[in-house]
Amino acid sequence: MNALPAPRKFKSIWISDIHLGTPGCKAAFLLDFLKNTESEKLYLVGDIIDGWSLRRNWYWPQAHNDVVQKILRKARKGTQVYFIPGNHDAFARAYVEHDFGDIKVAREMVHETEDGKKFLILHGDEFDVVVKYAKWLALLGDWAYGLCLKLNDIVNAVREKLGYPYWSLSAYLKLKVKNAVQFIADFENALADVARDKGVDGVICGHIHHPEIRDIDGILYCNDGDWVESCSALVEHHDGRLEILHWVSPTFQKITSSKEQEKECVASSSLTLGRLKSMVSSGR
Repeated sequence: MNALPAPRKFKSIWISDIHLGTPGCKAAFLLDFLKNTESEKLYLVGDIIDGWSLRRNWYWPQAHNDVVQKILRKARKGTQVYFIPGNHDAFARAYVEHDFGDIKVAREMVHETEDGKKFLILHGDEFDVVVKYAKWLALLGDWAYGLCLKLNDIVNAVREKLGYPYWSLSAYLKLKVKNAVQFIADFENALADVARDKGVDGVICGHIHHPEIRDIDGILYCNDGDWVESCSALVEHHDGRLEILHWVSPTFQKITSSKEQEKECVASSSLTLGRLKSMVSSGR
């Protein structure tokens, strides 16, 4: 009988946009990731629970409960867990500066990496003009996005039967639409400006479901991605180096170049449950 692989250990881990309470949430992938990784700090960077979806239609399978229990267990066992609510779980913003059990709730935070760099951490929805000024349009877009994720499941069911790997239709379409690409660029630049104004070295956020690490005029912009399309997390190694991981198998690791990364982001190649793919180095 083969022994289970030892968990991969990191200084810090950031995850966001899990969207527990929706059919699109890849809870099994995330649970596998949480079981196979350890960190001193775990940041939950918003949209952990999808309150918008739950208000429309209650959906909470056991796998979603397992994810919550696993996070709570990590907190009880000594991991410092921080929760920064996003727009989909904005109900938790009423509890900023309070604790949920051993989980601390904050509006935003500053994290210092092992090599002395300071990063502003926030979800990022404040810099999405649609969410901020036209919530009805955001809700309509959320409904359309959910429909796209359902189509994504159908497409991948067919692909699986034909022997093809997982592929995100929604991520592919998003990066093929000119306006969506411009929105991502504007969002990234806006977050970089905020970090610059606050005098920190970089920013770590979520919200737009597009994992990325890149330098924007001297500010290191980091987006940890999501768990409905990319199955990605941002991690800090014990030397302060930052990296994005796409969780596809803990028994397999592949490091890609920046050019390969750009191609794979378009395909959103989170392939199969349980495989780990390292997508991005820190770029420092």
